Amino acid sequence: MPKRSSQASRGSAQDALLRSTRAPQVQVYLTPEQERALDARLARIEGHLAAVRRMLAEHQDCNSLLVQLAAIKAALNQAIITLLESHMQACIIACAMDEDSRAALEGLKEAMAIVLRKT
Repeated sequence: MPKRSSQASRGSAQDALLRSTRAPQVQVYLTPEQERALDARLARIEGHLAAVRRMLAEHQDCNSLLVQLAAIKAALNQAIITLLESHMQACIIACAMDEDSRAALEGLKEAMAIVLRKT
């Protein structure tokens, strides 16, 4: 029986540790325009995904489904790029005070955009 209680206490200790190490809630630093644009893009993706589900229910061919899923993936990548760029602009670049840091962050932004567009 002691083994059970130690496992139970270890489990509750792990739960407490997980609760204490979770990232705190942070404020979103999107402008209202950025938020509207991202929401509109996500709504289009959501609609496109619903259309693909209908295609699947209608037993459409695999090639058509793959083309549409690839389009959704590309649209989602663009949403990710948009959000990353907004985050970098609002949070990271604002914290970088010297020109070297800004140039490095701009280079990172461009590299991330290239990588995400290629996937």
